Amino acid sequence: MLKTSKGFTLIELLIVVAMIGILTTMALPSFQDQIIRTQVQEAIGLSEFVRKDIETFYLQKKRMPKNNAEAGLPPAEKIIGNYVESITVNGGTIDIHLGGRINKNAAHMVLSIRPAVVADAPRVPVAWVYGFATTPKGMTLVGENHSTIPARFLPVNCRY
Repeated sequence: MLKTSKGFTLIELLIVVAMIGILTTMALPSFQDQIIRTQVQEAIGLSEFVRKDIETFYLQKKRMPKNNAEAGLPPAEKIIGNYVESITVNGGTIDIHLGGRINKNAAHMVLSIRPAVVADAPRVPVAWVYGFATTPKGMTLVGENHSTIPARFLPVNCRY
């Protein structure tokens, strides 16, 4: 009568451990990108008061402000947050300089938020175009895109 063992061999255990290691290394970059997207989304939230001040300036003057001071905002280096080292207004474009506690793979990168307006109807509210997103049909985009952050680190509404 032969004795049979009821357990796993060393080879079988090593194969399982190797498979878990491979799956983990495949999932890690995706997880890291998701963390950065969340941090960028929070940085965008910090710029809300800047967008409102630019919209107010545009309604009153019928043009975009040249810089932070003209928009009535604090100097760029004073607008900081958990994931933002400064926010600069440049001809209506808002440049968010990422830093602070942001993931090291997104540190010192820039995300631009540009205003889109209806040229012959200044009373129409300003639409904001984030990063590499396209211009809404019938609107004119103001300013330049200075974004240096890779599209994969941006929320979906900032990519297309």
